[in-house]
Amino acid sequence: MHLKSVELSGFKSFAKKEKLDFTSAISGIVGPNGSGKSNIAEGFRFVLGEQSMKSMRGKRGEDLIFNGSQSSSRANRASVKVTFDNSSRLFDIDFDEVSIERAVLRDGVNQYAINGSTVRLKDVVELLANANIGATGHHIISQGEADRILNSSIKERREIIEDALGLKVFQYKKQESERKLSKTEDNIAQVESLRKEIAPHLKFLERQVKKLEKALSMKDELRTLYGEYLKREQEYITYHTERVNKEKQPLLDTRAKLQEQLADAKGILERSKGADDEGREIVELEEKIADVRSQKDVLARDVGRTEGQIQFEERRLKREQEKMESGSDSLIKLSEVETVVKDIHESIEQADRSNDVSVLLTTLRKIRERLGAFIAEKKEGKSEATRGLSEEELTQLREEKEVLDKRFTDVAARETELNQRYETMRKEIESSKDESREAEREVFRIMQEQNKIEAGLSKLVSTEERIRRDDEELKRELTEAGVLIGAEISRYEEFEVIEGGHVLDVSEIVQEPREKQEERRRQIEKIKIRLEDVGGGAADEIMTEYKEVKERDEFFERELADLAKSSETLRGIIHDLEDKIDVRFKEGIVKINGAFQEFFALLFDGGTAKLELIREEKRRKKKEDELALDVDEEGMAEEEPAAGSEGIEVNVNLPRKKIRGLDMLSGGERALTSIALLFAMSQVNPPPFIILDETDAALDEANSRKYGDMIENLSEKSQLILITHNRETMSRAGILYGVTMGSDGISKILSVQLEEAVMVAK
Repeated sequence: MHLKSVELSGFKSFAKKEKLDFTSAISGIVGPNGSGKSNIAEGFRFVLGEQSMKSMRGKRGEDLIFNGSQSSSRANRASVKVTFDNSSRLFDIDFDEVSIERAVLRDGVNQYAINGSTVRLKDVVELLANANIGATGHHIISQGEADRILNSSIKERREIIEDALGLKVFQYKKQESERKLSKTEDNIAQVESLRKEIAPHLKFLERQVKKLEKALSMKDELRTLYGEYLKREQEYITYHTERVNKEKQPLLDTRAKLQEQLADAKGILERSKGADDEGREIVELEEKIADVRSQKDVLARDVGRTEGQIQFEERRLKREQEKMESGSDSLIKLSEVETVVKDIHESIEQADRSNDVSVLLTTLRKIRERLGAFIAEKKEGKSEATRGLSEEELTQLREEKEVLDKRFTDVAARETELNQRYETMRKEIESSKDESREAEREVFRIMQEQNKIEAGLSKLVSTEERIRRDDEELKRELTEAGVLIGAEISRYEEFEVIEGGHVLDVSEIVQEPREKQEERRRQIEKIKIRLEDVGGGAADEIMTEYKEVKERDEFFERELADLAKSSETLRGIIHDLEDKIDVRFKEGIVKINGAFQEFFALLFDGGTAKLELIREEKRRKKKEDELALDVDEEGMAEEEPAAGSEGIEVNVNLPRKKIRGLDMLSGGERALTSIALLFAMSQVNPPPFIILDETDAALDEANSRKYGDMIENLSEKSQLILITHNRETMSRAGILYGVTMGSDGISKILSVQLEEAVMVAK
């Protein structure tokens, strides 16, 4: 015996805690009508997870709670607890005793517990399903439901028989698999939707990444070119700066000595008694020449600075022109675009009013020409605007240079004139043999040497100015290189210039013609323009975003593969479960038919009864033919079943009567047929216990004895709980529980151990 006891507390008419111990294979529950006997059967339904209030004769959960009486207050909760012996491991749980309890509160909240631990309804259903127990079905037959299996549709009848055959656990697994499959398919649809959603953005990022990869390739090339260019330029500037400084210092020292000597000679002339106007003229000439040289040096530097600015602007203008020729994007005013769109709309509206195809083609040609002219106009307009701005700046610089050149020419002419006067006076002094002219000859000698020194210094200053411009250009290039390549370019001095397979030293670098360095600079400018066209802004952000979106897309792809695999697995599980259910169901039908025929013949003293697996369309056709006057039974047997839902049809043939369907059975015959079928189902796959609630009410004395024999045979395989008024049925019970109800409306339990009483009597 598996069922040990049931406890009811606050459930319907059981206001106080009542316990029924089931120590016999057959337990009877008796009592007058309205005493609450059927509440015990409903208590079993309740604790085993029944969710239909109608099956428990209520509308809501609060209806199951004792509602009070004149002498007793109402309860706040109703609970039922059933205890099983699990020593044979009927339940898949490692306890020798399993108790299942369910309680409902006034607010409708349900609580479930297994061995005192709170669980979900799902846990209770799964535990019971594995033991072939459920809240409804063949093993709990309440009053008035004995012939429910006969009144059910063929589909519902099939479900009842599947439940009796223990296929409920497979049906539950199938439903669970179908639910998971539906959820998996929903997830697949969601993931596919998400993947489609990010696909355009991913394609855009892929195009950006390709541009960035191209830009990185050009940056690598630019980095190499820049490294060699900057290294060569730095070595060139450093070498010539040191050379100029080295050559300039002796000249400066010599010029200082000459100035001292000149000052001494001038002093001699001024102290000389024979000083005259010619001596003073020599001094004045020397001062004028020095002033002119100073002006000439300043103008030379200004001319060099202006030339550098002109070269810079010319390079910038050339760079902008190359950008325009490469087709770089430009900004266009919205109003201009709106004007073009308006013109196009007008052309379309005119063509729309005509059905002539030639007009449509002409309109399309005009639209194409209008757009082409607009683009060319904007492109040329920007080119002209850019060129105009640069040309204006260049014109100003060139005008400034012309002024400086003119001033430089005037100063140079003045210097030439003074030098000629100086040369004339020098010759006169040289030709004179007078001792008093020695000082004048010394002055002219010194001035001649000063001219040579100044010529050398002027050349060095010009070189120095050119190197200074190159140095400024180098700093500008270094700044641009830092923006385009990064701070790493600042270590360009570590770059090794390799040519012909060996590293060049400084002397080899500076000997290279400047034209080659200028060619490198032009290549750098071309790559910079291409980089600007490709665009490399926010490269790190784009790469990071692309990596994140790519990883997300790959994750979705893996998820789709996993979900597709799960879906396929679930479909396989469902198919296997369907096959298993179908095979076991058909095998079970054969076994049930054997037992059904045996019980039916016992109850009716003969006759035949069987279950037939049919389809809904066949059953409908059969009923129509049965109503026809000319029924061809052989033709019916040869009819092929149409596609539709399968179900169970009950065919009976009573002895000594010509009855062709269940609808022709009387009430008693229906009851006996139902009992035979229910007992046959229980014989094939015996449940741990069966509850029969007054299923014998319609039986006469003779059939009651047969019924009693049947339940005794059935008790050998299942524990029986009988709610009955039938004396014959009572006599077969080993223990009787009497249910009484007093004036307070509360059901109470009295028990009689009949087996012990018999032993005592003997």
